[in-house]
Amino acid sequence: MDNWDEIRTAAQVARLGTISAAAEALGVHRATVTRHIDSLEAALGAKLFQRHARGFSPTELGRELLRVADATAAQFGELFRLARGGVDDLSGVFTVTCVDVLVPIILPVTMAFQAEHRGMRVHLVSSDRVLRLEYGEADIAFRIGPKPDHPDNVVLPLRRLPVGLYGPTADADRFAGPGRHAPSTPYFQWLRENVPPEQVVMTSDSVAALWAAVRTGSAAGFMPKAMAESAGLAELAPPQDDWHEQIWAVTHVDLHRSAKVQAFVQTMKRGTA
Repeated sequence: MDNWDEIRTAAQVARLGTISAAAEALGVHRATVTRHIDSLEAALGAKLFQRHARGFSPTELGRELLRVADATAAQFGELFRLARGGVDDLSGVFTVTCVDVLVPIILPVTMAFQAEHRGMRVHLVSSDRVLRLEYGEADIAFRIGPKPDHPDNVVLPLRRLPVGLYGPTADADRFAGPGRHAPSTPYFQWLRENVPPEQVVMTSDSVAALWAAVRTGSAAGFMPKAMAESAGLAELAPPQDDWHEQIWAVTHVDLHRSAKVQAFVQTMKRGTA
C-alpha cells in the first residue's frame, strides 16, 4: 500500500468499531474515514469490515490489518527513536517470547537482565504462537529444536537440554508418545522401536503436552533431565547424545546491533558461561 493514512484509518475503525469514533480519534471528517476504507477495500479486492446497525466489525482480514498496522506503528516508533539517538537507550519495554515449556529456563535470564538495567521493563510472552520479529512483535525469541534458518534472523545457541526417559516409578509401563504430526526426533524414534504400541496410552503433537504428562506422573516419557530430576521422577533410560534439544536465541538482523538487544545477549552469555 502506498497510502499509510488509509491503513491507519482502517486500523482505528477496527479498534474502535465505528466511523464516528475513528474520525474523532484521528481528527478528520467522517466522510474521510469512509473514503479511506472504501479505497483500501477496493485496492485489496476484499472486505475489511462487516457493516451493521451498531457499527463496523472487522473481518478476519480486518483483524490481520489491525495487527500489521500496530506492528508497523511500533516499528515507526523504533525508527524515530533511533533517529533521535535512542540506539544507546536502555529504557522502555523489552519483549521476550518463548513457548511455555521454556519459561523456567528463560525467566532467570530475563530477570537478570532487568536487574542489570533498571530502566528496562521485561515483557515475557509465553505462547505457542510464533511472534514475528520482522513486525517488531518481540525483541528476542527463544526456539527449541532444529536451528531456525530464516535469512533475516541472527541465531545464537543458548544451551543444550539433555533429554532422557522418565516415569513416576522405575517399572512404569504406561507411556506418553508422539502423535502423527509431532516433531521428528531421535528419542521419539527410539520409543517407537522399543515400547510396544499398546503401552503408549497417550499421544500428542505438542512436546509441551507430553512433558506435562510426564512431569505430573500421568505417564512415562521423554523430558529434559533437569526438569525430571526437579519433579522427582525415576530414570528409565539415561540421556543419549542424539536425544538432546538445543535452545536458540533469535533476533531480527535489523535490531540485533541495538543497545538493548546487545545488552540482553551479553546477560544471556554470562548466564550460560
